[in-house]
Amino acid sequence: MADNYDDYSREQLLRLLRERDQRPRFGLVWERDEIAHDLSINNDFVALDWDAGLSCGAGAQQNLIIEGDNFDALRYLRMTHAGRVKCIYIDPPYNTGNRDFIYNDRFVDKDDNYRHSKWLEFMYRRLELAKELLTEDGVIFVSIDDNEAFHLGLLLEQIFGASNFVASFVWRKVDSPNDNKVPITPDHEFILCYALRKEQARFAPLSAPDIVDAYKVAADGSRFRDRLVKKNGKNSLRRDRPTMFFPIIDPDGNEVLPIHDNGEEARWAMGRDGVEKHRVAGTLIWKQRKKLGATVWEPYAREFAPDTPVRPYPTIWADLPTMRQAKAMLRDIFDTSDLFSTPKPVELIERMLRMIDDPNAITLDFFAGSGTTAQAVLNLNKEDGGNRRFILVSSTEATDEAKDKNLCRDVCAERVRRVIAGYTNKKEQAVDGLGGGFAYLRCRRIPAATVFRSIQHGQIWAALQLIHDVALTPYRADLSLQTANGQRGLVIYLPKLTGAALDAVQSAIHAAGQAVVYSWQPFLLAQRLTDPRVAFEPIPAFLVNRFGARSSAAAGGRP
Repeated sequence: MADNYDDYSREQLLRLLRERDQRPRFGLVWERDEIAHDLSINNDFVALDWDAGLSCGAGAQQNLIIEGDNFDALRYLRMTHAGRVKCIYIDPPYNTGNRDFIYNDRFVDKDDNYRHSKWLEFMYRRLELAKELLTEDGVIFVSIDDNEAFHLGLLLEQIFGASNFVASFVWRKVDSPNDNKVPITPDHEFILCYALRKEQARFAPLSAPDIVDAYKVAADGSRFRDRLVKKNGKNSLRRDRPTMFFPIIDPDGNEVLPIHDNGEEARWAMGRDGVEKHRVAGTLIWKQRKKLGATVWEPYAREFAPDTPVRPYPTIWADLPTMRQAKAMLRDIFDTSDLFSTPKPVELIERMLRMIDDPNAITLDFFAGSGTTAQAVLNLNKEDGGNRRFILVSSTEATDEAKDKNLCRDVCAERVRRVIAGYTNKKEQAVDGLGGGFAYLRCRRIPAATVFRSIQHGQIWAALQLIHDVALTPYRADLSLQTANGQRGLVIYLPKLTGAALDAVQSAIHAAGQAVVYSWQPFLLAQRLTDPRVAFEPIPAFLVNRFGARSSAAAGGRP
């Protein structure tokens, strides 16, 4: 991690000094190479290549599975999905030192002096990019264990701000005794939650049908409970809220004041208006009881059980399936031994999606592992008819010892494919498919000095579709123009302006209510076609710089 200052220019050295002078006096600091950090972000461009053979479902696809380094994938998604992802869930490597974490193409072990710094730098780069993808009311959930939990909390605070911390959830990951002969067993994991803008984030309550058990059943079948109008416990004295010390007329016409059983002057739990509303509604209930040696009337407010009982989500999640059940599900889907050592149960991620309660949310998981997040999204869509979408990013995890390993293709995508289509489990029982599909894409790095001899139309068309939030279709070179239907109208890409292409554009526009047409000659096209429903746009500069028929280094553009 140490800097080789001889290789730096004067400007780079000055920048290092300035940034080190500006480091916070309080907070998380780790060893990092600032110049290498900048170069790694800005040097290479990233392309996404469609693999039709590994994609799933007929026609256009709104869900994405991306194979490759998640740092590269996030850089690409920053171009197409900035501000559009409602929920991010990740289960990153926990940096246990047991060959679970690769930094700069090498495993980091327990004896590495920079083990924690490397992990923090690795996570920082990715979380900074991920933050740009969140909607204004978006949230991120990150699973972690004790190895890096406290470092991660400080890192998330640094990136999202302390004011945007939502909660630290505790999930019980095991449900059977640990026989490792250790004095303390690690039975839990944390899930840290931050919002982009906490004041805008909204969380749905937890369904709690058992709440109605605390209510009595009336003669008409309704459920109710009566609460004392007198305030008890903390801040329950007259001096705490003097305005809530006033008389209420009892059934005998006498004034009743709030008095504790020990004789202290108390206060009511509501003001005069609240008491009057209950009186008018007939829910101010009087009951006689003994107090200070006399029989007195006490006012109660009657409450009825809610039609849909709910309560806030707790921060301790001991009611969900554990890792053992998650492994059993994987074995059931694949009918084989463990393919993935640390899967999460589908119900765990479903809980997070239920909390954000958005049937149209895009959920991103850029440490996708065995693909649990996709199954959770598809489950909820089938349950409520929602249109949630997922973007999964997974690496191959190939190493020198296992060059043919491809976790993304053989586990993640295959698991999602099976739950979409349905499968037969170990008990020879048919499990119905959840429906849906996905486009399988591969990250490809493009060196900045690359010179293309021809325009990369497939890359440009894929990016335009993702930018416009339309279902993804592959580029077809046999067509004179590419079209995709979106919520805001038709998206058209015109690779070359010809007479046949112009006729095709006119026909497509005539059938559409609204359209945007991307062309390499937008002004010429606008002169030939005049239609107030159509916007004629040039190819965005950052796509020209990446995929135009010239050196990518000729101009800047977003990495």
